[in-house]
Amino acid sequence: MAQKIESEKLLVKEVFTKWFRIPEYQRPYVWSNDQISELLDDVMQACTSNPDSDYFLGSMVLQKKEKIEGGTKYTEYDLLDGQQRLTTLFLITAVIRDLTPPTSTARLQSSREAIFQIANDDDNIPERIRIVFDIRSQVKDFINEFVKDEGGTKKKTELLDKANNPYEDTSIRNMANAIVKIHEYFIENDVNAFYKYLRSNVLMIYVSAEQLEDAFRMFTIMNNRGVKLRNSDILKAENLGQITNATIRMDLAKKWEETETYFGEDFDAFLSYLRTILVKQKATVSLLKEFEDSIYNPKVYDRNTKTYSKIPALLNKGEDTFKFIDKYKKHYEQLFDNDNYNLTNSFEVHNYLHLMEKGFEADFWIAPLLRYYDKYKSENLIGFIKALDNKFAHDWLLGYTPTIRIENVNAIIQAIDDSTVTGEVIINPALKIESSELKTVFSGNIYGKRAARYVLLKLDLLYHGHTTKLEMPETISIEHILPQTPLDSSQWKVDFTDDERIEWTNKLGNLVLISRRKNSSQSNKDYSDKKEKYFKHNIELFSNSIRIFNQFPTWNLADVKKNQASVLNQINLGFGI
Repeated sequence: MAQKIESEKLLVKEVFTKWFRIPEYQRPYVWSNDQISELLDDVMQACTSNPDSDYFLGSMVLQKKEKIEGGTKYTEYDLLDGQQRLTTLFLITAVIRDLTPPTSTARLQSSREAIFQIANDDDNIPERIRIVFDIRSQVKDFINEFVKDEGGTKKKTELLDKANNPYEDTSIRNMANAIVKIHEYFIENDVNAFYKYLRSNVLMIYVSAEQLEDAFRMFTIMNNRGVKLRNSDILKAENLGQITNATIRMDLAKKWEETETYFGEDFDAFLSYLRTILVKQKATVSLLKEFEDSIYNPKVYDRNTKTYSKIPALLNKGEDTFKFIDKYKKHYEQLFDNDNYNLTNSFEVHNYLHLMEKGFEADFWIAPLLRYYDKYKSENLIGFIKALDNKFAHDWLLGYTPTIRIENVNAIIQAIDDSTVTGEVIINPALKIESSELKTVFSGNIYGKRAARYVLLKLDLLYHGHTTKLEMPETISIEHILPQTPLDSSQWKVDFTDDERIEWTNKLGNLVLISRRKNSSQSNKDYSDKKEKYFKHNIELFSNSIRIFNQFPTWNLADVKKNQASVLNQINLGFGI
């Protein structure tokens, strides 16, 4: 039987006669001052400019569920899309209730009823809040204290403490901030005109379906403004749906949210690493579809019969998926959140991973690193990291296409899967590099290549050593010692012929890193002035740059050649070529 899909246009006062739930798979409340101010300003502007016209605020995608509580049937809607906006309206209503004087009984009643239903034992009516926040138990407690309870939104000191506490739950932190922001807004704006217009002229549209799959399909079709569900949100919902025990489901949902909070906007990227570890092929469709078709329901193609046949799942839906994600999250934390000094009695592991994070533009090298750590933990870890760094850099420096680079990374993961000891991985052809081609790249004009910054960062690591942590500033620029366009009156034109400048200006030995943006007027100064006025306070974090300015009181052709020989020897040693 076809499932009924409902769609209706509702005024805000009608929206808050219905019952909603923010399910476990939803993202936290994340609206900041900008989004809250925009919503408030949009409604107030519409109220001021067109007080008799309706204003469309947005839409909601819902899953409809029939519930029974205390012997009474009612309809509850799970919010798939629109929770940020609806939650903000909920908070606005609570603030307005607390700003309403006791004499305004009608407004007090309408705002109270929009927030929760008062219990009436005589009529068998239970107390029920309009929006149930199942995303975290702490959020429910916050709503009860600061939203449901009258006067709760006026607890400014407590709210600010929660809003400014970085260890507080994400939803609570942002809701507390929102309440304070809304109160501040109505200090300068007419709450009476706003509330009347909000209730009677502001419209929302909702679309609902009884089946979660149908509701999600509508969600993906609709193009609302606001905070979108990501692939990870839907993946979470589908896996939670496989777990029947409510307590286990809540625990896993909480653990998922902790992982999501840890990775933030990079959570989908983390899940893509896990997809790569399992599938070991280049992704061709969305992350969600990759999990569904290639992990949960994989098939193989028979060229002879030209048919597909099912093979065992690479990972089962439900609890197995949650455990798999949690295991790799712990691997990630161990690798990237610890200095791992104990592994080599130095900061070598930390420094190499810091180089790779900062130096590489792409991040798909993380998948084989996680897989190696999953299988071998810290055994010969630094040997693998160095080999992985060299191979990933090699493919980038030699201009391999993204597809080939991804295939090579997948081959490394396969090599790890097939290995029985760590040594088999390190010597596997998947990690082989072409020495002669790399040497050609390093000895040529390196400036202008996308990987030039990485090469200079690696030089810095090699000169820096590992007795201390390698630290890199946020701003990093590549600077020519011999400038690209020296003034005719400069010493540079005396020390170098035009042909010599053409040959040596963009070589690795003439380049250094600085911790500021380039300044062309300073860059063209003669060497002695440049060292003192431009470089002196901008190279303290770069070992190679410091080495050059300590070892070279002058910078002429012989100096450039000498440094070129030095850095080539060092970078070649670093790559083992």
